[in-house]
Amino acid sequence: MPARTANTTPPASGETDALLRAELGGAIRKLRKERGLTLVQLAERAELSHPFLSQLERGLTRPSMPSLHRIARALGTTQQALMATASVPHSDGPTGTAHLVRAGAGLPVTNTGGTARMLGTPAYSFHPVEYTGVGEVFADFYDHPGDEFVYVIAGEIEIELRTDDAGGLHRLGPGDSIHYPGGTSHRWRAVGDGSQVRLLTVQNATGEADHHG
Repeated sequence: MPARTANTTPPASGETDALLRAELGGAIRKLRKERGLTLVQLAERAELSHPFLSQLERGLTRPSMPSLHRIARALGTTQQALMATASVPHSDGPTGTAHLVRAGAGLPVTNTGGTARMLGTPAYSFHPVEYTGVGEVFADFYDHPGDEFVYVIAGEIEIELRTDDAGGLHRLGPGDSIHYPGGTSHRWRAVGDGSQVRLLTVQNATGEADHHG
């Protein structure tokens, strides 16, 4: 594959945001059609409105993490895998194999208490996500096929795990981390000021639907 040169004149932030929304919407539309679903059927499965999904597929809006999770579950993939499609290729070397994400770049997705920013790309078998700000009240439990690693950069959180043979509540501060297998139901909340919390999560792509192309 020929080398790609780094873009030294990136689009303005508004143009980049529109491009990333379009990439995400296109990936959702592609998977929906591959599953043989209409917009109305996907809306029913995801328990979201038909007009919202229509706008999302056309790149006119962006989902929250909870709504993206519902869409991903209905399509047989994960929210992280869908977020990874909204990445602009950027090579940082002569081979064009590196994926560089500058501070503040990427499509931020609203999450309870803050935002989530995808740092990865579908070209790799893991999905790193940066969370800035975390809600101070537990939300619904999440689960997904890929194993997940959580590292606390700043602030404190409580993370609750549900498993068949174990589980419990764990309190993590800066420098702490936790790793749990795919399929583990989990949720977290901030301890103290949620706006001060920053997390890095890394999830592998095992068991996810193929969304390349």
